[in-house]
Amino acid sequence: MTSMDNVVYDGPITVELMAKAISNGMSRQSKRMSEQEAYDIAFHVLNFFGYSRYVIDNMLEPEDRDAFYMLEDLGILDTEREETTLFDGREWRIHYWLIKPENVRKLAISNGYNYVESIPQEALVYDELPEGFWKIRE
Repeated sequence: MTSMDNVVYDGPITVELMAKAISNGMSRQSKRMSEQEAYDIAFHVLNFFGYSRYVIDNMLEPEDRDAFYMLEDLGILDTEREETTLFDGREWRIHYWLIKPENVRKLAISNGYNYVESIPQEALVYDELPEGFWKIRE
C-alpha cells in the first residue's frame, strides 16, 4: 500500500471503532448519543466478546441484553441459535449473539468520517511481500 487514503484497517474491532459505529448508527436513526456514551456501550459490549466473534445469550443480564438488542437494530450484532436433542429426547436451544465486523466498519466510516485504524508500522512490511511468499513448503 502506498497511500493511506480511504483505507479501513481490516484488523480487530476496537472500542474506538465500535464507538464510532454506534454513534453513526444512532444518528442515522435520528437519535442522539454522546461520544462518551457510545464509548461506554462499545467497551461494555466488547468485553463480552473478548477475542471471540460470538457470545452465548445465557451469560447476559437483562440490561446487557437491551444494549445487544439496540446494536442488533443498528446492524452491528446478529443472533443465531443452535438446536440439539438431549438424551431424554428434549430439544435444547442455545442462542448466540454474533458481531458483524463488516457492518461495524461500514457504520464507522459513514457520515463522511474516514476512519483509519492505526496500523503498526511493523505490519506494513507484509504489504510489500511478493504474492507467493507464503507458499507452504512440502
